[in-house]
Amino acid sequence: MYVLAALEHLGEDAYGASIQAEIESRSERPTPFGSVYVTLERLAKKGFVTFWIGEPRPVQGGRSRKHVRITPAGRRALRESARSLDRMLAGLRLNTDGGNR
Repeated sequence: MYVLAALEHLGEDAYGASIQAEIESRSERPTPFGSVYVTLERLAKKGFVTFWIGEPRPVQGGRSRKHVRITPAGRRALRESARSLDRMLAGLRLNTDGGNR
């Protein structure tokens, strides 16, 4: 869910490191780089994301980046997951001491 949400936020600027940074920034939690790529591969197998290769970076020896794009099926999955989470959390009174009352 975090990876799909990051893709929506980033749009055409989504690639491994930018996705990791977006998740860490918004969740305020460390995100291992490898877990982002493993998740992207799983999402691709489900048809939720596609990959494309960008132009080489305009620096000497600049490499092309492998960009990621969310698919319509990925958007539906994100929307459905968010709705499910909303239903699960509905009625809970969460506080900062870790309890739910």
